[in-house]
Amino acid sequence: MEIQRLTDKGFTTKTFQKDAIIYEPGMQPRYVYFIQSGEVRMVTISDDGKEFIQGVFKAGQYFGEPALLIDKPYLAFTIVNKVSRIIQVNRQDFFALIENEPDFSMSLIKTLSRRLFYKSMMLEELANEKAEHRLLTIINYLLPDVAVGAPLKVTRQELADMTGLRVETVIRGVKLLSKKGLISLSGGKIIRLE
Repeated sequence: MEIQRLTDKGFTTKTFQKDAIIYEPGMQPRYVYFIQSGEVRMVTISDDGKEFIQGVFKAGQYFGEPALLIDKPYLAFTIVNKVSRIIQVNRQDFFALIENEPDFSMSLIKTLSRRLFYKSMMLEELANEKAEHRLLTIINYLLPDVAVGAPLKVTRQELADMTGLRVETVIRGVKLLSKKGLISLSGGKIIRLE
């Protein structure tokens, strides 16, 4: 749903500072969060403090709806990557959007399906021990969302957090994938050619 449509309906935005935690595991869902500007990451954190990125959400996207839809506690942290303006839509208003806005309902189904596909893909990749294969899979998954000739706006650290690899392994893997012609680099950035 377009953020402008929400503001036109009278929903207000709230500003979250960098590194703010919006929700954490065990909390009961109260809202679906629509990002007007900024960026938020959803992560699980291991006992030793290592983050595993479940997803990164940017302006125009939303998060928090699965837990709200089935009324189950959150399983991950959502942490603000950079100052963000977010519209918090409560349960009643969110269900009204689903019931009264058919285009939003279809968009929600597609969004949930993409996320389910991503989770399934990553589970399969994590079972594969080859770092190079994991890395190529996540890069190929992310590249279609980038314009042709544009760089992939994901850091090496974020790639490491998404694949469960060390940053050093990601750096070596990216160079190796480039040498093999499986990805394209320009100025050290992964770019989409086609």
